[in-house]
Amino acid sequence: MENVEQQLAEVKSQLDALRAGQPDNKLAMVVFSGDLDRALASLIIATGAVAMGMEAVLFFTFWGTPILRDANKSVGGKDTMGKMFGAMLPKGADALKLSKMNMGGMGTSMMKSLMTKKNVASLPDMLKLAEELEVRIIICEMSMDLMGFKREEMIPYKHLEYGGVAKFIAEAGTSKIQLFI
Repeated sequence: MENVEQQLAEVKSQLDALRAGQPDNKLAMVVFSGDLDRALASLIIATGAVAMGMEAVLFFTFWGTPILRDANKSVGGKDTMGKMFGAMLPKGADALKLSKMNMGGMGTSMMKSLMTKKNVASLPDMLKLAEELEVRIIICEMSMDLMGFKREEMIPYKHLEYGGVAKFIAEAGTSKIQLFI
């Protein structure tokens, strides 16, 4: 009987170790693109994951960071490169263009019109939904620094954090699903 109890304890210990090594019910996604269609896909996937009972964490880096700039804010104290990036890159979720078939902005206008006609949420609306569903967003501080963006010019978002690749890797390492868009 003692041998059975010892074996049972060993099996229980192995099960506990397996459970501890299981990833969390979480989606971790890198949002690298600043294109309307890709940003929209990122938020649709993230909000869908939350609706299915998962946690979602989005890491906005490089060309994804301008999506989170607030169109109504402007900040001073930028160097020349920061001013140039600020002028050349879209300012906010409503200023993005399509990755394909943009046609000088006409494609983007057509897509937005079609989305309205078909009752598809706009990117700003998807950001609001993501906030309501508690989708966490991490903005890459290195990307912000390279492009001259400041925290003061980012959108107000309840679940917004600032961090680097180590913070995202820690999140991705405990996630069931990792994506790059």
